[in-house]
Amino acid sequence: MTHASSLTSPNGLTSPNGLTSPVPSRPPAAAYDDLLARALPQAREQRVWEPSDGPLPSLFVSHGAPFTLDDPQWLGDLFDWARSMPKPRAIVVVSAHWERAPVAMSAAAAGTPLFYDFSGFHPRYKSLPYATPDATDLARRLTGLLGRTPVHEFADRGLDHGAFIPLMAMYPAADVPVVQVSMPSLDPGALLALGARLRPLRDEGVLVLGSGFMTHSFAVFRRPELAAETTAFDEWAVDALARGDADALTDYRDKAPGAAVAHPTADHFVPLLLAVGAADDPGSAVSAIDRMVMGNSTRSVQLT
Repeated sequence: MTHASSLTSPNGLTSPNGLTSPVPSRPPAAAYDDLLARALPQAREQRVWEPSDGPLPSLFVSHGAPFTLDDPQWLGDLFDWARSMPKPRAIVVVSAHWERAPVAMSAAAAGTPLFYDFSGFHPRYKSLPYATPDATDLARRLTGLLGRTPVHEFADRGLDHGAFIPLMAMYPAADVPVVQVSMPSLDPGALLALGARLRPLRDEGVLVLGSGFMTHSFAVFRRPELAAETTAFDEWAVDALARGDADALTDYRDKAPGAAVAHPTADHFVPLLLAVGAADDPGSAVSAIDRMVMGNSTRSVQLT
């Protein structure tokens, strides 16, 4: 199952949730163009992971809609975060925007076109390329980790926006092989278990990344007073992560304040459980990004 983005478009168009916003003062993705001009040499020269570096962390990123490519702070935060680690040999990403059982993989061929799973945004967002290298070796390794029978590879499905939007900011040179893996279900326990199966990849220099949103509420756009609910949820999640309480995170519907507002659907929260499951220490979470935007938490964390 896939679904289109439903955050507000910054170009005056009506997005799927019926909201509109003003025409921006700069062209769409101008901030991303600035990042490319400034950061591409650094991105290309970033030191690649070596075994002596030890396991890479597992990450959860609040990925945002296409117009986050207009936010220089968000772009800079993600780029700096990626630069704080060795460049991974490859990346496995699980996005809120692809649920399919049994677990499946995106295309592994070099330069597979992106899957632009959104509408109502300026056309330029569908023309930005992110042509990653061949990931056949990673796909083969994933098949061995994920099941006794071959994991189906969707040869015509590229990375969706939950995967390519943050990766465009983190690794703008598009020089790291990437495979997207589907969520087998929206059950938090299933994502926790999937993360555990992917954990050995971290010892091999593969970055395991869950992409969702720490809170994902559209109601707060219309009713700003509901930001108290999303803030309460975010604070609860920080505490649960600090305690390494995977059981509480899995049972967030009953345990977390403001859960019904912060996550009316589970899709953008459960990728956090992937990152927790892939960690050696569930209590090791450190916030790399901690900002409220439009009443929602963009908190992004890494675990070791």
